[in-house]
Amino acid sequence: MTKQAQQTVLAAELPERGQPLAGGVFVTRYWLNGAERALILLPDELSGPWGEYGVEIKGTGSYSDGEANTRAMAEAGSVIAIKALELDGFIPSCLEGQLLMAAMSDGLVELRDDRYHWLSTQRSAIYAYHMAFEDGWLNFDAKFHERLARPVRSLPIQ
Repeated sequence: MTKQAQQTVLAAELPERGQPLAGGVFVTRYWLNGAERALILLPDELSGPWGEYGVEIKGTGSYSDGEANTRAMAEAGSVIAIKALELDGFIPSCLEGQLLMAAMSDGLVELRDDRYHWLSTQRSAIYAYHMAFEDGWLNFDAKFHERLARPVRSLPIQ
């Protein structure tokens, strides 16, 4: 990581949804593990396979905690997960992907809708979830496929 990203945000300093925040665009407020957080879409776009086909990675089954999933992916050698963490971001979980879709539908963020995007939630040793931002379609596919990944950041709100 080249520079330290912002670690928290004060509730009174949150911008309107769709406005710049912490090196990206503020998507929405949400709750994760008992804490209110700000979800931020980063401008970077990554591409590659999710991880090793046929290998189940422990710690990547969360439907809500993309950061924990991404850290487990990186520890197992996933190149796109390592790149996302180097950006002080992570690959969104299924829940965080749905929040991105809602923000895109509201015209607050832009996401490519011509390709599938990996999510950090693993379904099995063979499959991981991905999302089509054209219509919000959530499905799973073989981990060896090349897909986009759009990193996000999540900051605790104080």
